[in-house]
Amino acid sequence: MHAFLERPRRPIPARAWLSLAVVGVALAGCGSADPVPYSGIASSAQLAPNPQDDTGHIPFRYATPVDWRSYNRMIIDPIVIYRGPDNQFGDMSEEDKAELAHTMQTAFVEKLKTRFTLAGDPAPGTLRLRLTLTGASTSTPVLSTLTRVDIGGGLYNGVQAVRGGEGMLTGSVIYAVEIYDAPSNRLLNAFVSKQYPGSMNIGATFGSLAAAKTGLEKGADALVAQLK
Repeated sequence: MHAFLERPRRPIPARAWLSLAVVGVALAGCGSADPVPYSGIASSAQLAPNPQDDTGHIPFRYATPVDWRSYNRMIIDPIVIYRGPDNQFGDMSEEDKAELAHTMQTAFVEKLKTRFTLAGDPAPGTLRLRLTLTGASTSTPVLSTLTRVDIGGGLYNGVQAVRGGEGMLTGSVIYAVEIYDAPSNRLLNAFVSKQYPGSMNIGATFGSLAAAKTGLEKGADALVAQLK
């Protein structure tokens, strides 16, 4: 007869398994792709790494000295979905790309018309804005939400919130902005931007495209602030 009986092992709770999985994903790195200076956009040759950006939101930029206050009108071209081989849509469907392009057009028009009179002719004092949707990633259904309330995911996302980084298993959007003096068609400013919601934004995890759409709203706000 055994001197002692081995105590039965308790099964690991499902929540603990999720925490372990979350930590594993975090250690492996779960950020989406970094933007590139896309070869198929008009300003590609002028774009250069942006040393003033430590957030990863605007890694490439071209800029000339501009007094934005001298412009009060803007022509906003229709959104272009980038088709170059260096696009960063992954396996995203054409329907999702079209939905993001529509959201992008609406968001930027609504935000920019608070600063500019929208125009259709290149009169003096008019900017032309060209926006190109170059990439996007979707949120992982259910898991992206759970990582906001799970212990392991909460810790990771909390650290990302302090750093301004991406949340775990959450989508993002990448696009190029080109701003021209409309009468002369001279390029004034261009940049590539990557946007995503705050890492603790639970609302932006509901729906596979919600995070990318939130990123577009943030990007539109940031552009309005830049052009004031």
